This record gives sequence, structure tokens and C-alpha cells, in this order.
Amino acid sequence: MPHKFPDSETSAQEKNKHDGKAATRGFYSPAELARAVGVSTDALRYYERQRLLPAPPRAVNGYRRYPLEALTRVRVIRSALAVGFSVDELARIFRARDRGLYPCQQVRQLATNKLKAVEGRIRELQQLRGALSTTLASWDRQLATTPPGTPPRLLYNLANAEPSAARQISPLLAPALRRKFTQRTKKSSQQL
Repeated sequence: MPHKFPDSETSAQEKNKHDGKAATRGFYSPAELARAVGVSTDALRYYERQRLLPAPPRAVNGYRRYPLEALTRVRVIRSALAVGFSVDELARIFRARDRGLYPCQQVRQLATNKLKAVEGRIRELQQLRGALSTTLASWDRQLATTPPGTPPRLLYNLANAEPSAARQISPLLAPALRRKFTQRTKKSSQQL
């Protein structure tokens, strides 16, 4: 039984949008679908494993045959990933959608939370910009007054001038790394 893509348009509408062999055959090969959306065939398999894209039916020869509606689903996946949705979030949303539910309020709330997180990161980055500007100005003064042949030891002096900075986590770290470092810091402080 062919897989349904309830969040995409009907096959007839999809066929009218596409030209080439896929539209006339009514399906895409993995390479055709990957090329049409600008991803690799490995990405398609990954989306299947993560339950973002239903596994397509197979032809008699064992090759995967994506229905034309898969193009819309992969475009939605790519667009959602590009604006910050995670694979896990999309999998939950698509599971609900595939069960006939309409998770639009959940999608909107997730986007709202992402916007708040981005705004928080922007504030942190602005603070970092100020700290770096101050540090660079200090280093320029230090370099100007350091005698030739004497190491200015900029990083060591930074640690001495701002000992609390050694315990701070840079906003330049990826969010997953920041969470990991934050968790480690909390654990080590609880053990003290």
C-alpha cells in the first residue's frame, strides 16, 4: 500500500508542478528526489530513519520509489530545519500530522520559543562584543608599552584581570556544547 503524505498536495496537483520522467512515471527515484530538493540520497535515508519521511514503497527490483508528494515533504523538512526546528521536533510534528491531527499551535509555540532563544543569544553576543572591544583596547595599550623582546602574555593577563571569565561559557559555543558545559559546571559545583 503506498504511503500517504497528508500534509502535501494530491498526486495530480504534484504531477502538474513537475516535468520530466518522475512526473510521467508518478514517482521519484532516490537520486531524482535528492536532486530536485538539493540534498543527498544519504539525507533522504536519514530523514526516513528519523521518521521525517515515510519509507517509500519498493519496486520489484528492490529500488525505493518515492511518491511525487515526497518532494513537498522534503521541502518542508528542509525549510523547517533552516529556521531552527530540530529533527526530533519535526518527527513529533509529522507523527501527529500523519495521525490526522493539526499540530499548528504546537508548531507556533516551538517557533516562539526559538525566537526567544535567538534573542537571548543576540543579547549574549552583544555583551561578548563589548567585552572583546574592551579587551582589545586594553591589549593595544599593553602591546604599546611592552618593551621589545618581552612577551606581553596577553591571554595570561586576561585571566588575571578577569578571573570570573574563566568560569563563563562563551555564547559562541554551539547550543549543545553550552548545555553540556553548563551541566558539567553544575555537577562539579554540587560536588563541592
